Amino acid sequence: MTTGTSNQLINVMPEELKFQFELEKQSYSDLKVSNNTENHVAFKVKTTSPKKYFVRPNTGIIKPRDSTIIRVTLQAQREYPPDMQCKDKFLLQSTIVPANIPIDELPQDTFNKDSGKTVEECKLRVVYVPHSTEDNFKQSFDTNSRRRTASFDDNEVLMRLKDERDAAVKQAQQVQQDLEMMKRRRNRKSGSGFSFKFALLVALIGIVGGFLLKLYLSSPSTA
Repeated sequence: MTTGTSNQLINVMPEELKFQFELEKQSYSDLKVSNNTENHVAFKVKTTSPKKYFVRPNTGIIKPRDSTIIRVTLQAQREYPPDMQCKDKFLLQSTIVPANIPIDELPQDTFNKDSGKTVEECKLRVVYVPHSTEDNFKQSFDTNSRRRTASFDDNEVLMRLKDERDAAVKQAQQVQQDLEMMKRRRNRKSGSGFSFKFALLVALIGIVGGFLLKLYLSSPSTA
């Protein structure tokens, strides 16, 4: 059974704002405000958390014995409140205004008690209603699936980076081996060239020495 709050000027149903709470999704709650008088009644909605809620209309005028619907929208939230408890509050002010006055021409002090006018106030609390077990399970499953997908993507990136690192290490090792081989070949060529030149020099010296010795022995001796 839906209960409401009744003042002399207006009647508000229900007496609290209930929102089906779901992460990253909007939720709304409707208020039915009825005029209990034979006068035109203006109303204004205030909240302690204006950034979290969207109220339309937040100000209006209700004709005698008429009613209107106020929709309060909870903006999408990124995290659950502690223990699903909400401390937000709403205040609905109402006062009698002249007939046929446009809403945009209401004086700025219309809802100011200090102006001497009778301004009634209706306080409304906020209640967050969790989703069903099935919805919670689906939400938990989707969240875990996203986490597993993100973890799989991270592992795939790590494996690819590891393969690239191993390939780079192997390439560096191959380059080092090639450099060592080229160095050894250069040393061998340098050593064999030196030995050949040395042997050629010794042979040349031997030939010249033998030629000179032969000339010396074959020359006539002087008595």
